Amino acid sequence: MAARTKHYVLLHFIVLIWGFTAVLGLLISIPAVEIVFFRTLIASGAIALLLWFRGVDFRVPGRMLALLGTGSLIALHWILFFGAARVSTASVTLAGMATCSLWTSLIEPWMTRRKIQLYEVLLGVLVIVGLYVIFRFEFTYALGLGMAIVSALIASVFTVLNAQFSKHYDPYLITFYEMVGATLSIALFFPIYQQWISDTGELFLSPSVSDWLWLLVLALACTVYAYSVSVELMKYVTAFAMNLTNNLEPVYGIVLAVLVFGEKEQMTPQFYVGTLIILTSVFAYPLIRRYQKVRRYYRISSRRDLEEAS
Repeated sequence: MAARTKHYVLLHFIVLIWGFTAVLGLLISIPAVEIVFFRTLIASGAIALLLWFRGVDFRVPGRMLALLGTGSLIALHWILFFGAARVSTASVTLAGMATCSLWTSLIEPWMTRRKIQLYEVLLGVLVIVGLYVIFRFEFTYALGLGMAIVSALIASVFTVLNAQFSKHYDPYLITFYEMVGATLSIALFFPIYQQWISDTGELFLSPSVSDWLWLLVLALACTVYAYSVSVELMKYVTAFAMNLTNNLEPVYGIVLAVLVFGEKEQMTPQFYVGTLIILTSVFAYPLIRRYQKVRRYYRISSRRDLEEAS
């Protein structure tokens, strides 16, 4: 019980750190694609040094392409995430990311071939209800909310993949190859981005001093540390529990955004009602899980008592 509590406390601390990433995305002046490029480039270099000092074997037989490919998904997820914050607000983006729980309730059973849990789907639907309330009154941010929801879908996929990878490899090694994959995929994407997507037709590869400061925080604290620890935690918590706890990211992120940006991040009362509905699923999940375990325990105990009596 003490170890489980420690894992969940650490998980909430990681989610708090992630809640700050949307704020960082707005503090950094360069576009979203360049932000993700520098984030993953710095992170991969830092992790490579860490693994080298620790004497970790860099070989991952048969899984390198899978890890690099997962890194490409992560890059797309982050680009959509930071892009959503730019076209809406940090608060709207974080609310859209809370749909991870719904996507995971559908994707994890399919990818791991386990039975779909009805209560997971229902909790995911509850998240959609909360989003409907938000979307209904914050329609001007439809594009940002849509980008955040797609970003959440991608996040649920690579979270389930990482839950499988974490059973076989060092979490920092997993993070290293995924950050390398993300960096390479963005570098290959640059010509397309520059030609058809960028507003100016230019790449912003010379960040200011303040940008470098926030990029280092983003890469080292929010990526190397937080991401690697989250992969390690997947050995002890389910992917659904991980993504459901991530639904607290809007709370942490909204509070931090209001503290940093003030009135710019003030939303309508309906936005906070929708967010509260979303967070209800966060607190309901562990209660339902505990109820099921207690019920299963008493069912097994009753069966054992009947067998002994007969």
